[in-house]
Parts: sequence; structure tokens; C-alpha cells
Amino acid sequence: MSNFLLEARNISHGFETLLFSDVDFTLSSHQSAAIVGRSGSGKSTLLHIFSTFIKPNEGSVKLFGKELYTQSDESIEALRRYDIGIIFQFHYLFKGMTAMDNIDIASMLSTEVMDDAILEKLEIKELMHQKIGELSGGQQQRVSIARVLSKKPRIIFADEPTGNLDKETANLVMDALLDYVKENDAGLLLVTHDEQMAKQCDTAFRLKDKVLETMTETENEI
Repeated sequence: MSNFLLEARNISHGFETLLFSDVDFTLSSHQSAAIVGRSGSGKSTLLHIFSTFIKPNEGSVKLFGKELYTQSDESIEALRRYDIGIIFQFHYLFKGMTAMDNIDIASMLSTEVMDDAILEKLEIKELMHQKIGELSGGQQQRVSIARVLSKKPRIIFADEPTGNLDKETANLVMDALLDYVKENDAGLLLVTHDEQMAKQCDTAFRLKDKVLETMTETENEI
């Protein structure tokens, strides 16, 4: 059995036009990786392929050693509920509920217990009893990230999670995500246009001209 959390081979996909072809990618436990690319390059589509939401036109995706897109709908739903966490640029919270209520829903569905240390790292522990509508956009985003981490995912897929945050808050979020990966048997795949965020990960890739390539040392020093 593969030691990779995620293993993708020869991935090609497009809609009206080809977005990328022959993409190979792997992610191991305790590893963080970032994919950067211009808007429209296909980086979010690639993330959705890796995270159960889009079957590629060509290629193979394995999650936790098992071929992903030959599994039943029930098995894929179980992966989404228990094993993977998706962080979006725009939070999807229940605004009539408190921050803690939102997190409790995810914890209940995954049967995990919220770790207060995550709330402290994200600097939102004091906000748990406030209604979502009373929080700033940055606070709401951090609550949505805590909600994802509360279910103890084995892989975190993060699509521009810091895109709407100021630099200080973005760095706080990245620290929390990277700490989670180090402290748990987990991996992180970050998709972003922000190269400063990307270079905080263990490895960084660029999706350009339909090809996924490792960023060079020179690029990582930018």
C-alpha cells in the first residue's frame, strides 16, 4: 500500500479548453504543499479533482491508498465527512447561530471533539458565544477554519484561505494550519495566488501553461 495520503498520476482536465495535462502530484503525512498560478490557470479545478469533487478527464487519483473515483458515493461522502477538510476563500457559516454552534455542528457530524488549542491559535476563543453576524469578515473566516479543523481531517485542502485577510491575520491562519499538520498525522494542500503564503509550505508548485512544475529556488526566494 502507498505511504502517500494523496497520489495523483497523469491528470488531465479541461472544460471548453484544456486546463492542464499529465499532472503528477503526491502528498505525505506531516507535509504541506502549495500550488500557485494566475487566475484561470486551473489551480482550483486541480484542488477539486484531488478532493473528491471533480472526476478528471484522464488520470488516477488515490486518497489514503485507494483509487478515489471508483469508490461508491457513500464511501466518497464518508471521506468528506471524516477524513478531508475543505477551506474556501469565502466562509459558509450559519449566520443566525453563534460561532460555537457552527463548530459544534461539524464536530457532531464527524464525532470529534473541538480542541481549544485551535481556537487559541486562531485567536477566536473569546468569540465563541457571539453570533456570526456580529463578527468581522476575518473573524468569520477563522471560525470557518476552526470548524474544518475541529473534525480532525487527515488532509486539509485550502482554496485561497487567506485571500480576504490582512497580512497579520493571514500569517496567523497559516501558522495554525502548519502547526496542525506537524502535530497530527495530516497533510495540507494550499492553492493560492499569494507566493508569500505559498513559500511557507514545505514545497511549492506553479501551474502555468497547462503544466505543474516545482517552483525554483530563485522563485522561492522572491
